Amino acid sequence: MPEISHEPDLRRVTRDDRNIPSIEWPTVAVAGAIYLSFGALTWWHALIPNWLLALLGGYVVAWHGSLQHEVVHGHPTRSGGFNVALVLPSLWLWLPFRRYRETHLRHHYNARLTRPDSDPESYYLPATAWQELGTLHRTILRAHNTLVGRLTLGPPIAVARFYRDEWRRWSHGAGDVRAWADHAVGVALVFGWAVGVCGMSPLSYLLLFAYPGTALTLLRSFAEHRAREPIDERTIVIESRLPLSLMFLYNNLHAVHHRHPDMAWYRLPARWRIEREQILTANGGYTIPGYLALARRYLLTAKEPVAHPYD
Repeated sequence: MPEISHEPDLRRVTRDDRNIPSIEWPTVAVAGAIYLSFGALTWWHALIPNWLLALLGGYVVAWHGSLQHEVVHGHPTRSGGFNVALVLPSLWLWLPFRRYRETHLRHHYNARLTRPDSDPESYYLPATAWQELGTLHRTILRAHNTLVGRLTLGPPIAVARFYRDEWRRWSHGAGDVRAWADHAVGVALVFGWAVGVCGMSPLSYLLLFAYPGTALTLLRSFAEHRAREPIDERTIVIESRLPLSLMFLYNNLHAVHHRHPDMAWYRLPARWRIEREQILTANGGYTIPGYLALARRYLLTAKEPVAHPYD
């Protein structure tokens, strides 16, 4: 059984074409289902109650984010250009795919998981930064570490943090022009269809698709990692069922994904069944039996302190 890689070897986090079919048809089918669903929901948006449209629209946008995650890891074909084109439309509007790919691959340096100075997806702050915050800022971040806070406050916080970091990159001459040019095309495709063709207002799209879609993505990432000294104990498995497991493309089996980052989403459940006992022994039993159990435990209770305990 492969061990979690503790070194930044990017060859392990994208698919190995020697042992994989040239086209992974289950992933192509998912892409087709996503875009057909998106097209139908936007086309008939005026006939759907807003609460239901937000639920279904959020699901499709989060599902598309999971498809982007697959493309980051080299799926579903041997053509990198085709894979990137497959997720060009930016359904959640705010995150350029190429920037997401860069930061997510750095997140797979497992020895750095959760470290706020080196893990781009860490929700922790360095202890010194935490001590320097004012009372209001601390209160907001404590609330953000509850599940209800992550779902409500999480989208604007995620967007604000990303654009803050992007501003710093550009101010130091490290901006990625191509990433933003591609992103502009992706946003134009989405608004051209949803607003120009289907007649949605930009605000309606933001509130009924992009915001809930980002929130559902943050539901998945809420408990994915925890700060622990043993590296293998930092990553969770949430044993969810349909429809959430499909929306997340089984990335809820997150410890399995970090052990086998080049493995296609539809192979993860079988790998989990094979390696279940070994994984739970390695990760210290860090598992939760579904997102309802997660909500019962952390809906109004902070999962962990904001300050990283080992920083």
